[in-house]
Amino acid sequence: MGIWELLILAVGLAMDAFAVSICKGLSIRKLNLRHMVIVGLWFGAFQALMPLLGYFLGSAFTQLVQALDHWIAFVLLLIIGGNMIREAFSGDEEEVSPSLAVPGMFLLAVATSIDALAVGITFAFLRVNIWLAVALIGVCTFVISAAGVKIGNVFGARFKSKAELLGGVVLVLIGAKILLEHLGLLAL
Repeated sequence: MGIWELLILAVGLAMDAFAVSICKGLSIRKLNLRHMVIVGLWFGAFQALMPLLGYFLGSAFTQLVQALDHWIAFVLLLIIGGNMIREAFSGDEEEVSPSLAVPGMFLLAVATSIDALAVGITFAFLRVNIWLAVALIGVCTFVISAAGVKIGNVFGARFKSKAELLGGVVLVLIGAKILLEHLGLLAL
């Protein structure tokens, strides 16, 4: 997986955090840079940590599932992306507290980064440079989440479902590309 694919994947993974950041921005009355940095750090750190954990978990089982690794990557990305697409069309609005306290931010950071754990497992099967991937995912998520807080504060919820839809489509397409490459139907 090249740097451009990793960057696109990082942006796709950040879309859940972006959607929640928009909601955070909606809920904060007097927004300042500190709010944006705090939200960005929480989401960026967890989006970087989870694929690292997934990578180490996946590495432990690589030898057992090597013949099926491309199918596992495809199915995991299809499920994650499909869930994001479903959420984009569900119309369910989640109430987000303006609080930036540790318990609430911890839960949001974990919830928005579970998909990154699964992607980290696929990284082990694909032999991705994990340190580059983790850095790109963390930095992209930080920037996108910090921007999401500002966008939510200024523009409202207009972009939340579009962000989830875009992220889901990107993950599904990357999963399909991985599968097609391994089946020899798409040139590497």
